[in-house]
Amino acid sequence: MFDPYFIVALIVAVTIHEFCHAWMSTYLGDPTARYLGRLSLNPLAHLDPVGTLMLFLAGFGWGKPVPFSMQYLKNPRMDAALIALAGPLSNFFIALIFAIPYRYLFFNAFEIAVGNNLLLILFTFMKTMINLNLVLMVFNMLPIPPLDGSKVFSLLLPGNYISRLYKYRHFGYGFLLVLVFSDYLFGVNILGTYVLLPLVTFFWNIILFSS
Repeated sequence: MFDPYFIVALIVAVTIHEFCHAWMSTYLGDPTARYLGRLSLNPLAHLDPVGTLMLFLAGFGWGKPVPFSMQYLKNPRMDAALIALAGPLSNFFIALIFAIPYRYLFFNAFEIAVGNNLLLILFTFMKTMINLNLVLMVFNMLPIPPLDGSKVFSLLLPGNYISRLYKYRHFGYGFLLVLVFSDYLFGVNILGTYVLLPLVTFFWNIILFSS
């Protein structure tokens, strides 16, 4: 049985993530996302079947990619990175917003312990929202095509390397699949244990002022 807190958090996180991609591309002068109906907070416009399934199976995934056209961008390389960054950044701010009341409830946990069902529901939902958004942020910021991080970190590469990398971007899908299913392939959960867990814990401690 699926966790209702996770389902609600998933819909909110992915929808806002993809909406922010669409908003940024529109703000930078590209009407593509608006014409395709992606400048919307309707979850049905953004949920990707495979990406959503991966969130349930592996704990991380993606929404339906928001298309944009380089021809409309004044500074294509920088603007593409800004569009990519808008999604993960939105997840960070969602986690930060929920971290404030969560931290208050955490330090007043005795009220939850005595059986206040409403506080327990709020506490569980906020914890799920924080964790899921941090996972989405970290996962999508990995510098592996087609993830958002590949466009952001491409700013650090010389221009002649970008075109070469673009030709081999399809290998990124295979590499991601190996990482996702490394537990079954090698008996070691490389992505979850050595990448996501330490980074999510790092950001969790930052936004909750914990050690």
